Amino acid sequence: MPSKTLPKPPSVAQKPHASTHHGITNEDPYQWLRADNWQEVMTDPETLDSEIRNYLEAENAFTQTALQDTTDLQTTLFKELKGRIKQDDSTVPQPDGNWDYYVSYVKDGQHPLYCRKPKGSSQDGPQDEYILLDGNQLSEGKPYFEFGGISHSPDHKQLAWSVDEKGSEYYTLYIRDIATGKDLSTTIEKTTGNVCWGNDANTLYYVLRDENHRPAFVHRHILGQEGPDELIYQEQDPGFFVNIGTTQSNKYVVINASGHETSEWHLIDANDSQSAPKCVEKRDQGHEYELEERDGTLYIMTNTDGAEDFKIVTTSIERPERSNWQDLIAHKPGKLLISLSLLKDHLIRMEREEGLPRIVIRELETGQEHTIAFDEEAYALGLSTGYEFDTQTIRFTYSSMTTPAQIYDYNMTTRERVLRKTQEIPSGHEREDYITKRIFAPSHDGEQIPLTMLYHKDTPLDGSAPLFLYGYGSYGITMPAGFYANHLNLVDRGFIYVIAHIRGGKEKGYRWYTNGKMEHKTNTFKDFISAGEHLVKEGYTQTGHIVAHGGSAGGMLMGAVANMSPDLFAGIIAEVPFVDVLNTMLDDSLPLTPPEWPEWGNPIKSKEAYERIKSYSPYDNVKAQNYPSMLVVAGLTDPRVTYWEPAKWVAKLRTLKTDDNPLLLKTNMEAGHGGASGRFDHLKEVALTQSFALKVAQLI
Repeated sequence: MPSKTLPKPPSVAQKPHASTHHGITNEDPYQWLRADNWQEVMTDPETLDSEIRNYLEAENAFTQTALQDTTDLQTTLFKELKGRIKQDDSTVPQPDGNWDYYVSYVKDGQHPLYCRKPKGSSQDGPQDEYILLDGNQLSEGKPYFEFGGISHSPDHKQLAWSVDEKGSEYYTLYIRDIATGKDLSTTIEKTTGNVCWGNDANTLYYVLRDENHRPAFVHRHILGQEGPDELIYQEQDPGFFVNIGTTQSNKYVVINASGHETSEWHLIDANDSQSAPKCVEKRDQGHEYELEERDGTLYIMTNTDGAEDFKIVTTSIERPERSNWQDLIAHKPGKLLISLSLLKDHLIRMEREEGLPRIVIRELETGQEHTIAFDEEAYALGLSTGYEFDTQTIRFTYSSMTTPAQIYDYNMTTRERVLRKTQEIPSGHEREDYITKRIFAPSHDGEQIPLTMLYHKDTPLDGSAPLFLYGYGSYGITMPAGFYANHLNLVDRGFIYVIAHIRGGKEKGYRWYTNGKMEHKTNTFKDFISAGEHLVKEGYTQTGHIVAHGGSAGGMLMGAVANMSPDLFAGIIAEVPFVDVLNTMLDDSLPLTPPEWPEWGNPIKSKEAYERIKSYSPYDNVKAQNYPSMLVVAGLTDPRVTYWEPAKWVAKLRTLKTDDNPLLLKTNMEAGHGGASGRFDHLKEVALTQSFALKVAQLI
């Protein structure tokens, strides 16, 4: 994909800037792209410095020119993507009291409608439907609109809801009277979007962000009460973020303060609007736990006492400290406990072994357990316990790379599963036309990297096909092997689609995570490269025929492998890429920096961490060499990966790379980390990246 026919790419000024840490001086001539007023830009993008804005807009214009020959293709891809969406779709209703709550969409509507009907009534036809929130009406005239938390009160008379209108993840909280459909005069700015009700249906709990965009303050709001809301919890450690929720029993509002490897939980009596938070077990570096409650007993999933892959313990609510914990489900190395759910008669846990999830049901009275079984060799599971506590039914979602999502209600007593919904693909999907498989690639140190593959049955496996290789590999996040209709655009045109389950996730247990962080971080990058090399060796594709894709921390992966093994790839797509790792970890004013020191190391305090991060940080390791064609996507109001990281990276690449391959930067000037908010606007962004992949793979 030579770029010689393109106009000259945008030029960006170099301005002297140097910083010194641990006696090491680092020159950074593109640091000026970081707006000094970045907090203000999050809430008002128009305040961005004009020189910075002009550069970003020049890059956007260059990208548009470079991909001009794909305009018709993008239109076709978008139509295909849109054609796979059931436009007037709705979720399976969740019962709560006398009502069924659900989310629906209308034809050509960008945003969801939050609805309810009398419990058990037919969902066909609008006669009993009540629309609580209409996202399409509320979003009119707004370039960005994203719902946050939506929570109805226990008496079903009020609705607390929140919305972000900038992409900055600052959510404004509203309270709506359901009977009138009108919002109360109370509005609360700069929340995280999450909200919980007390059982009196008159008390609300929410979290505010601090001046550095970190969730830190839990407030209690009493409807109709004059004066400022009560601050009931304040997080003092910038390395801990705060979240709130409720136990499934609805007896307690919970506050969770957590870092990347440490957590602390507090309980608030949901029946007492004056209740103060009570700590369950004080934070202890490296100790992670989460909890549920039943009949005065806490059920706690914890990694205490060396339980690396977690175990489940119990204790009384009156004596919650760790010294009183009693083992219920023992730790088994290699069998990672993913989640704990608790209903009146059953404990439900999700666990993962050898990369595959499963659901285990435990009858609390007898201690008997059974597992919900599945047949395919690679699949994804989701679990929901709904609103109610006294129920025998759970809901799970099953899919695979070839099987669209199936939603089941499962009776834990009779063990009957009822199919409630199958994901519809209006334009058609023949499962037997596609093949999925799980293979393993040896990494540099002998570890076996799971790879999940999807390809069309007619795709040749003789090395001639291009390959689309996706990876993430950070924060212990596991990449599910589920159904993604968007991938079919590429697979139908000849791509082999592969997810590389590299270290840094938890696909093979907690050690898979620890072996891909801190001093072991380069294993993530080497695993990805090894995956590509193995797929070449096994004859699936050829060197230089791979398009790599990753976003956020997966974008760091893209930057690292581009520096380490550029010849392996035909193209690289890096979305909101975390590529200026060293400078970001040195800037403790940024929202995510203190919480992420346990993930990468603290280069402010540690010379060893400084040198280690600098050794792999993509921005710091750009060098004079050939690079593959690259598409870099950013969001101006992104608080997670700030826009200047990809902007600086592209500017440096332009200066040093020695090839004629296109280097494209596309910044969404009206969105943040997740890109466009409307479901169809988002698909246009997908069509853009897919057209780039098809172009560099010479499939157009």
